[in-house]
Amino acid sequence: MRVLETNPATSSRMSRQRSRDTGVEKALRSALHAAGLRYRIHRRPLKGLRREADIVFGPARVAVFVDGCFWHGCPDHATWPKRNSEFWREKIEKNRARDANTDERLMEAGWLSVRVWEHEKPDEAAVRVAAIVAERRTLRGVRPRA
Repeated sequence: MRVLETNPATSSRMSRQRSRDTGVEKALRSALHAAGLRYRIHRRPLKGLRREADIVFGPARVAVFVDGCFWHGCPDHATWPKRNSEFWREKIEKNRARDANTDERLMEAGWLSVRVWEHEKPDEAAVRVAAIVAERRTLRGVRPRA
């Protein structure tokens, strides 16, 4: 087991990072709700898959993941720390591989994964998600809520 040496300031900052109910996630949920969409939050789309989606549209089988630019290696905004660079690169690459595996497993089960980056404008992301959900509902023959 590798021992990671971090300075106290870094350790403190990282421990305060939220993994759920982030500002971006709340803003996206608010925009989706305002558009009339209803959903579940922080659910596992598939039994036996120990991965939780941030927003789940069950009948449409759409799982939305709000990915942080640092933690998920955004191609536009990811930064690579200089301290403990090998550890962080390995950690982020594992996150990216897990994300790809999640998307693949959901697809095999008839679900669609939608990835929203934290840098995306919530209203624009909500329009994209709403269009996908509407299309999936039509394809699956799910009646929209009144």
